[in-house]
Amino acid sequence: MWKMYHKACGVDRIMDTRMTTLPSFHTDVPLDRAFYERPTLDIARELIGALLVHDTVKGRFSGVIVETEAYIAPEDAACHAYRGMTPRNRVMFGPAGHAYVYRSYGIHYMLNVVTESEGIAAAVLIRAVAPREGLDNMLDNRGLSRPPVGHKGVTTVTNGPGRLCQAFGIGPDLNGAGLTAPPLYIAGGATGAPSVADDTPPIVQTTRIGITRAVDLPWRFYVRGNPHVSVRDRAAESKVESESRK
Repeated sequence: MWKMYHKACGVDRIMDTRMTTLPSFHTDVPLDRAFYERPTLDIARELIGALLVHDTVKGRFSGVIVETEAYIAPEDAACHAYRGMTPRNRVMFGPAGHAYVYRSYGIHYMLNVVTESEGIAAAVLIRAVAPREGLDNMLDNRGLSRPPVGHKGVTTVTNGPGRLCQAFGIGPDLNGAGLTAPPLYIAGGATGAPSVADDTPPIVQTTRIGITRAVDLPWRFYVRGNPHVSVRDRAAESKVESESRK
C-alpha cells in the first residue's frame, strides 16, 4: 500500500517527514495502571510518542500519538466533569487507565484516557496519531477509497480526535474499557513509559482548541513539525525553537 502511494502522490517525502519528527518509542509493553495514576499534565506530555493500538476483527490499527490535550476538574471549565458527576462523565472519575469515549456534537466520537487518583475527574484527549498499522482499514472506516492526494497526502486520515476514532473503529462500546491490555491499549517503553530520544523535535505546549471555556490554559501538547498534528500554533513553535537555541 505504501509503495503505491509512493508512486501516486510522493508519499516517500511525507513518510520521511513523519518518521523524522516522531519521538522514539518501544511498542512491546502496554502502559500499566500506575502510569495513569499520576498528574494529568505529566501524562499528556509523556503520551507523546507512545503507540495507540486497537485490535479488531478487521485487523490491528496502530499509530504514534503526536497530539494530546489535558482536562482536569474541578478547576477546568472546559472539562466535562466541571459541574460534577453525571451518567455521561462518570468514567472520568476513575479508576485511571480506562477509556472515556463520548460523542461530540452528536457526530464524532472522542477517545480520552482517564488519569489521576480515583475520585478525581481528569483525562487526556488523544487528538492525533501518525498511522503505523492498518492504514487500508483506516481508509475503509473513513469511507475513503484512497489516501487524500495533495500536499498533505495521508496526513489527514487521523489528524483530529474525530477522524482518529473513525479510522481506528473506536466507538461507544469502548467507553469504560481498560487500556492496559488488548483490544485497546497504549504501548510504551520497557519501564512502562514512552522513551523519548534526545534528538527528538521539541514538544510544543500551547492552548487547547475546539472549546469555548478555559481557552487560555496551555494544556495541549504536540510534536513540533509533525504533519499529522491537527492544528499548529506557529507562535508557540517559534518560542520553542528560540528556547532550544539558547
